[in-house]
Amino acid sequence: MTKKIKVFSFFSGSGFLDLGFENSGFKIAFVNEVYAPFMAAYRYSREVFNKPEPEYGYSQENIVNFTADRKTYLQDVIANARQTSDLIGFIGGPPCPDFSVGGKNRGKAGDKGKLSGAYIELVRQQQPDFFVFENVKGLWSTKKHRQFYEEMKNNLYEGGYLMTEKLINAIAYKVPQDRERIILIGFKFYLLTNKGFDKFSGPTIPEGIFPWKKHISYREKEVFSYPWPTTNPFRENSEIDFPNNIPEELTVEYWFRKNEVENHPNARHYFQPRAGKIKMQTVAEGDDSKKSYKRLHRWRYSPTACYGNNEVHLHPYKVRRLSAAEALAIQSLPREFALPENMTLSNMFKTIGNGVPYLAAKGIAESILDFWLEVIGDR
Repeated sequence: MTKKIKVFSFFSGSGFLDLGFENSGFKIAFVNEVYAPFMAAYRYSREVFNKPEPEYGYSQENIVNFTADRKTYLQDVIANARQTSDLIGFIGGPPCPDFSVGGKNRGKAGDKGKLSGAYIELVRQQQPDFFVFENVKGLWSTKKHRQFYEEMKNNLYEGGYLMTEKLINAIAYKVPQDRERIILIGFKFYLLTNKGFDKFSGPTIPEGIFPWKKHISYREKEVFSYPWPTTNPFRENSEIDFPNNIPEELTVEYWFRKNEVENHPNARHYFQPRAGKIKMQTVAEGDDSKKSYKRLHRWRYSPTACYGNNEVHLHPYKVRRLSAAEALAIQSLPREFALPENMTLSNMFKTIGNGVPYLAAKGIAESILDFWLEVIGDR
């Protein structure tokens, strides 16, 4: 990588998105996460990986406060960072329940929905060279929310950005999970206009220029056309031979073995079955047809890792829910990634479900780097 790129991270959670960027060559310079348990987990994971402290530290400030006055601490920090870097980027995935079909669905008026608007306003105010915005499919695909999404894009265009967007599925990046998310990436006019881009033709970078496809390993249509197993009768600790003609690296069991989940620090972190234990034994392996009590199939990918609102995901061949170690594997985290022992189970599963799958984050980061090197080049 020829450029020094410093990243300011917002809504950082426990750092899945950041880790993907950092392991692709970006430098995490500033971390903002308002919820203390997630921030503690973020810091813990950096210690596990022996990563250096962010140059400008950690902040638990509400992002709305950053937008209230442009003359803020954050503005001073960014000005300082520009002296020792070639490019400044913002990355973040604002909380999404207000845009999720399965969530609160309150849209831009909801408490969480307002945070998306605040993030976009922060980008407009602080003018990073590029930004990444990640959110649920519903923001992009639902008519009542799409208008707000387009308003945000127009605000960014007026603020000096050309953008590219894509509805990605994490499974395309070798994540063992069917998880769709909208990704919006923007670049400052000055980076692009001297490379032949016309800022007056609209807010969108022409189709086919940004290398969205370069770092994906599977096309969705191909992935879902494989002869995936459907269901098998549940038997505790049973064995099922690996079926032919499917990609093993996209299966739950492959990742359980890859991450050695039984020996992982979070292996025993799972909700103990109580009244629902008998019900757990009646759900077939691979039956994920209902909202709750979805049992994963060992030789298939997982449905979206979402463990809130009573959405229970069951282990393929054990009478229990998934452990945190297993959920981290489904999010494609490296084997070494772990959450603190003293974190509550609720917070563990919330932060795992909220996070951007590591391999998808890495693929997005590498696509941005390729865009710099192959399209923009030296300024």
